[in-house]
Amino acid sequence: MPIKIMHAADFHLDSPFDSLSDEKARERRREQRELFMSAAELCEREGVQAVLLPGDLLDSERSGFETSELLLEVLGRLRAEVFIAPGNHDFISPLSPYSALKFSENVHIFNTSEITKFSFPEKGFAVWGAGFASSTSPALLAGFKPRREEGVNLMVLHGDLNMPKSPYNPITEAEIASSEMDYIALGHVHSFSGIRRAGSTFYAYSGCPEGRGFDETGEKGVIVGTVGEGECELRFVSLGGRRYETLCLDLTEKKDAVSALLEILPRDSGRDIYKIILQGEFDGDLDLERLREAVSERFYAVSFRDSTRIKRDIWAQAGDDTLKGIFLRLLRQKYEAARTDEERGKIVLAVRYGLAALENGEEYRT
Repeated sequence: MPIKIMHAADFHLDSPFDSLSDEKARERRREQRELFMSAAELCEREGVQAVLLPGDLLDSERSGFETSELLLEVLGRLRAEVFIAPGNHDFISPLSPYSALKFSENVHIFNTSEITKFSFPEKGFAVWGAGFASSTSPALLAGFKPRREEGVNLMVLHGDLNMPKSPYNPITEAEIASSEMDYIALGHVHSFSGIRRAGSTFYAYSGCPEGRGFDETGEKGVIVGTVGEGECELRFVSLGGRRYETLCLDLTEKKDAVSALLEILPRDSGRDIYKIILQGEFDGDLDLERLREAVSERFYAVSFRDSTRIKRDIWAQAGDDTLKGIFLRLLRQKYEAARTDEERGKIVLAVRYGLAALENGEEYRT
């Protein structure tokens, strides 16, 4: 008989959120805990029987007091059986809450790097898994000999799929296919993979429940549904957390950067964190602080990157026997010696400031 599951990975509770202010970083950590409670509430509403947590539930091998209390309370009151396979961030160690805390009987932790199982014949399922013993792990599934239990067989693993040289438990689709599992819940990759199949085994990355940076943009959530012997009906469910998004603005032919930006801003961005990249050819006023002040209330947090270019040849007067020519020759030498786009961008900005001063601000302003 099929069973109801939730697959949720990579919460990274207690993340530092270094790019935010101290106040907002504390708020974001609190919101992470609230999101975890939201996932637990979803479990109860859906009548989930098995919660699969394949690693990096925590951002490090330790947890703060509030997070430890949260794990004990929230997991302990679930009616479902809970299975945790520690990953590269929250690996098993003497300092780990997985070692130090006394969880309730419904919480089961894979605390070795050898694949073991928890069997529930009266409920019609078994869950297999293994955990990281350090911040890296060899291939845990390699050489696994299928030993199916009666009923539905599930597995929980943190690792890298189709990355043979990965230090984070490399996994192959061939190993998944030969495992004879009905479903393998994977963690480590922070985007939803879709529900896939290798042989008769279904598998997926649920992705992280909420983004923590601009490499984790878009909708995030968990997987909920039923898994039976050789069958599954699973769906992706958003938990409604804050989103990280990147917005590009081409300023070519635009006269005013603030007006151009206000024209393209989304209406529903107030909860989210945005990075706005300014592009194109632009000779106008590019005061990033003015831009930030103009739109800051439209976002939870916003940052800017200036990738614009000046319309005319910035070095056109470098050959002149003038103070401006000397200034441009010196800056061009630094520009040509620069090793990164970031360094070159800073030099271009310096040229803008210098020309603005030399030309009394009539043509170049920032």
